[in-house]
Amino acid sequence: MLRLRYCIAVALLVMPVCGWAQDDAQEDPTKQALEHIAKMEVGKLDWPQWGGWSHKNNTPMAKNLPSEWDIESDDVLWSAPLGSQTYGNTVVANGQVYVGTNNHHAYLARYPREVDLGVLLCFDEKTGEFLWQHSNQKLPTGRVHDWPDQGICCSPYVDGERLWYVTSRGEVVCLDTQGFRDGENDGPYKAEDNENKDEADVIWKFDMMGVLGVSQHNMCSCSLTCHGDILFVNTSNGVDESHVNIPAPNAASFFAIDRNTAKVLWSDKSPGLNILHGQWSSPSYAEIDGQAQVLFGGGDGWLYSFDPAGDGKGNAKLLWKFDCNPKESKYSVSGRSERNHLIGTPVIYEGLVYIGVGEDPEHGEGNGHLWCIDPTKQGDVSPTIAVDADGKPIVDKKDGTRRLQAINTAAGEKTIENENSAVVWHFTGDDTDGNGEIDFEEEMHRTCGTVAIKDDILYVADFSGIFHCLDAKTGKSYWHYDMFSAAWGSPLIADGKVYIGDEDGDIAVFEHSKEQQMLGENFCDNSVYSTPIVANNILYITNKSTLFAIGKQDAGNTGEAASE
Repeated sequence: MLRLRYCIAVALLVMPVCGWAQDDAQEDPTKQALEHIAKMEVGKLDWPQWGGWSHKNNTPMAKNLPSEWDIESDDVLWSAPLGSQTYGNTVVANGQVYVGTNNHHAYLARYPREVDLGVLLCFDEKTGEFLWQHSNQKLPTGRVHDWPDQGICCSPYVDGERLWYVTSRGEVVCLDTQGFRDGENDGPYKAEDNENKDEADVIWKFDMMGVLGVSQHNMCSCSLTCHGDILFVNTSNGVDESHVNIPAPNAASFFAIDRNTAKVLWSDKSPGLNILHGQWSSPSYAEIDGQAQVLFGGGDGWLYSFDPAGDGKGNAKLLWKFDCNPKESKYSVSGRSERNHLIGTPVIYEGLVYIGVGEDPEHGEGNGHLWCIDPTKQGDVSPTIAVDADGKPIVDKKDGTRRLQAINTAAGEKTIENENSAVVWHFTGDDTDGNGEIDFEEEMHRTCGTVAIKDDILYVADFSGIFHCLDAKTGKSYWHYDMFSAAWGSPLIADGKVYIGDEDGDIAVFEHSKEQQMLGENFCDNSVYSTPIVANNILYITNKSTLFAIGKQDAGNTGEAASE
């Protein structure tokens, strides 16, 4: 893989923040996840949404997980063929396993493999038996809205007998988790093509393109989350095929919808004409210092926090916003852009928010930034403020004039320190080995991934194939590992181990530790674009064409196991 070496100065900032005071007592995200999941109508060791729970920290309960396995051996309890390209992360709830892919395997007779679809597949958790499929035919507008062969690139949210997810056609749908296997066509939607037992039963669908005027770029890729009866959705609104024009700047980029009635409760279009490319980040939710917050990674490179209740008048209520790019950075579609948007999901850990910047993998490697943010402040909490030649703040009206670059240095514009900054730390690289230089392996590059944190140890993989281990409280690096292949997914921390996949098809397994100790490297036959997860003591690995359930035959994986 092409290595683009950048001369990046060290930018490791550890800044005191008024709203945050370090506490020696560590939170246990695994325990928190279990408590969160226990409030849902799912098994207590299920993993019912992307990241498992609303803080999106992939740290499930598990024991006796393998460090090494052979996909041709009894280590694999079962495997299920998928499409030819699989990007959706696995979700497990109430005895069923869900994964998004394309139609290359053609489970349904009425859709042979030549028919390109985005499909959500449902399997039996114990046996891997195929149960049902939800099918999404391609949009007639083509790749600008619905890229060929990409399938479903997100994960569903499951609670009780209902499932919600964002389709490749720009729809939010609610499905019956039993499909038509229960012999009923639940409504209000009853216009399915048929009621075959291997097909999905749609409860309702909401067309973001038709109702909200959204024009998603290439695909929709939001793994929505939920609090109470409110779903939070990134619409993926973006540029057109020119990569210059934003055809629907006034359409919602982020909105809240009632999960029972499909009524839009509030929406926000903050990125406006400043959308750089697409909007493919997924939201997270938390209550921090008594204030509920839902976090949205915008396509303009800003992280936004909203009050989940909105303003009561159908509008969003902004709590704070944070520019994740240096003001002087410039965006380009050439692949050498210095300015990036957000693809990874914001993670909440011990009252702090973590996010890294990224780009469409098709645009290649580039410089990156990893941020730790204090979410208790309000307003513009970015590291710096843009000012004109007279020192007056430049107001970004999201009208496109600041889309490519926040300041024009030729006109005397510059940045000044923001006294309201919420930066706790900022990582772009660190001289971990002490040789006086920031080596390529020590740099933070663009990432499609999401951090995972436990015991104050943070892991994140970047698109240049570097797996980083940092101190979650200071941003100081512990170690880096070069996978020599791009990483599209995110880490899993479970059973004292850390798992990460790469494009070459390897899953590297490390001891969960400040010291680097590899426990195993496992070849999974072809590219791993998604994130390993654990549910009920079973490890699920998805390569681009197969889902593997890995564990021990006698593990007693019933949802009652692994309680420590």
